[in-house]
Amino acid sequence: QVHLVESGGGLVQPGGSLRLSCAASGVIFRINDMGWYRHAPGKQRLVVATITRVGSTNYADSVEGRFTISRDNAKNTVYLQMNSLKPEDTAVYYCNVVGRNWEVWGQGTLVTVSS
Repeated sequence: QVHLVESGGGLVQPGGSLRLSCAASGVIFRINDMGWYRHAPGKQRLVVATITRVGSTNYADSVEGRFTISRDNAKNTVYLQMNSLKPEDTAVYYCNVVGRNWEVWGQGTLVTVSS
Protein backbone atom coordinates (compact mmCIF):
# COMPACT_ATOMS: atom_id res chain seq x y z
CA GLN A 1 0.00 0.00 0.00
CA VAL A 2 1.28 3.45 -0.94
CA HIS A 3 0.82 6.43 1.34
CA LEU A 4 1.35 10.08 0.42
CA VAL A 5 2.29 12.87 2.80
CA GLU A 6 1.94 16.43 1.58
CA SER A 7 3.45 19.53 3.13
CA GLY A 8 4.16 23.16 2.38
CA GLY A 9 0.76 24.80 2.21
CA GLY A 10 -0.18 27.93 4.10
CA LEU A 11 -1.08 31.59 3.89
CA VAL A 12 0.91 33.84 1.57
CA GLN A 13 0.46 37.35 0.23
CA PRO A 14 -0.15 37.99 -3.46
CA GLY A 15 3.12 37.89 -5.33
CA GLY A 16 4.66 35.53 -2.80
CA SER A 17 5.97 32.00 -3.15
CA LEU A 18 5.34 28.59 -1.64
CA ARG A 19 6.82 25.18 -2.22
CA LEU A 20 4.69 22.06 -1.86
CA SER A 21 6.15 18.62 -1.29
CA CYS A 22 4.60 15.18 -1.56
CA ALA A 23 6.46 12.10 -0.41
CA ALA A 24 5.31 8.58 -1.22
CA SER A 25 6.04 5.73 1.16
CA GLY A 26 5.12 2.09 1.50
CA VAL A 27 5.48 -0.79 -0.90
CA ILE A 28 6.50 0.99 -4.10
CA PHE A 29 7.77 -0.88 -7.13
CA ARG A 30 7.71 1.89 -9.66
CA ILE A 31 6.13 5.33 -9.89
CA ASN A 32 5.23 6.56 -13.35
CA ASP A 33 3.45 9.91 -13.43
CA MET A 34 3.22 12.37 -10.55
CA GLY A 35 1.14 15.49 -10.43
CA TRP A 36 -0.59 18.24 -8.55
CA TYR A 37 -4.27 19.13 -8.75
CA ARG A 38 -6.25 21.80 -7.00
CA HIS A 39 -9.80 22.24 -5.83
CA ALA A 40 -10.98 25.80 -5.35
CA PRO A 41 -14.24 26.64 -3.56
CA GLY A 42 -17.20 26.23 -5.89
CA LYS A 43 -15.11 24.75 -8.67
CA GLN A 44 -14.09 21.33 -9.92
CA ARG A 45 -10.77 19.72 -9.11
CA LEU A 46 -8.39 20.67 -11.91
CA VAL A 47 -4.93 19.58 -12.92
CA VAL A 48 -2.17 22.06 -12.11
CA ALA A 49 0.93 20.25 -13.33
CA THR A 50 2.16 16.75 -14.11
CA ILE A 51 5.55 15.17 -14.57
CA THR A 52 6.53 11.83 -16.04
CA ARG A 53 9.19 9.52 -14.68
CA VAL A 54 11.71 10.89 -17.17
CA GLY A 55 10.86 14.49 -16.37
CA SER A 56 8.46 15.59 -19.08
CA THR A 57 6.14 18.24 -17.69
CA ASN A 58 2.75 19.74 -18.47
CA TYR A 59 1.11 22.77 -16.89
CA ALA A 60 -2.30 24.32 -16.78
CA ASP A 61 -2.39 27.55 -18.77
CA SER A 62 -3.23 29.49 -15.62
CA VAL A 63 0.05 28.56 -13.91
CA GLU A 64 2.42 28.30 -16.87
CA GLY A 65 5.52 30.38 -16.21
CA ARG A 66 4.77 30.79 -12.51
CA PHE A 67 4.76 27.22 -11.17
CA THR A 68 7.43 24.55 -11.57
CA ILE A 69 6.92 20.86 -10.94
CA SER A 70 9.87 18.60 -10.21
CA ARG A 71 10.53 15.19 -8.74
CA ASP A 72 13.20 13.18 -6.99
CA ASN A 73 12.80 9.56 -8.02
CA ALA A 74 15.25 8.35 -5.38
CA LYS A 75 13.06 9.89 -2.68
CA ASN A 76 9.72 9.14 -4.36
CA THR A 77 8.89 12.80 -3.90
CA VAL A 78 7.29 15.42 -6.11
CA TYR A 79 7.50 19.17 -5.59
CA LEU A 80 5.58 22.19 -6.77
CA GLN A 81 7.35 25.53 -6.62
CA MET A 82 4.74 28.27 -6.82
CA ASN A 83 5.88 31.82 -7.54
CA SER A 84 4.00 35.05 -8.22
CA LEU A 85 0.99 33.66 -6.43
CA LYS A 86 -2.40 35.23 -7.07
CA PRO A 87 -5.60 35.19 -5.01
CA GLU A 88 -7.14 32.92 -7.65
CA ASP A 89 -4.52 30.29 -6.80
CA THR A 90 -6.26 29.79 -3.46
CA ALA A 91 -7.33 26.16 -3.24
CA VAL A 92 -6.68 22.81 -1.65
CA TYR A 93 -3.79 21.23 -3.53
CA TYR A 94 -3.70 17.47 -3.95
CA CYS A 95 -0.79 15.30 -4.91
CA ASN A 96 -1.43 12.42 -7.33
CA VAL A 97 0.89 9.49 -7.91
CA VAL A 98 0.36 6.82 -10.56
CA GLY A 99 2.01 3.44 -10.88
CA ARG A 100 1.56 0.71 -13.45
CA ASN A 101 -1.85 -0.37 -12.18
CA TRP A 102 -2.50 1.82 -9.16
CA GLU A 103 -3.17 5.46 -8.33
CA VAL A 104 -3.03 7.28 -5.00
CA TRP A 105 -4.14 10.74 -3.87
CA GLY A 106 -2.73 12.82 -1.05
CA GLN A 107 -4.86 14.24 1.71
CA GLY A 108 -4.61 17.77 0.37
CA THR A 109 -2.91 20.90 1.62
CA LEU A 110 -4.54 24.32 1.75
CA VAL A 111 -2.94 27.24 -0.03
CA THR A 112 -4.43 30.65 0.70
CA VAL A 113 -3.26 33.71 -1.20
CA SER A 114 -4.52 36.85 0.49
CA SER A 115 -3.34 40.20 1.74
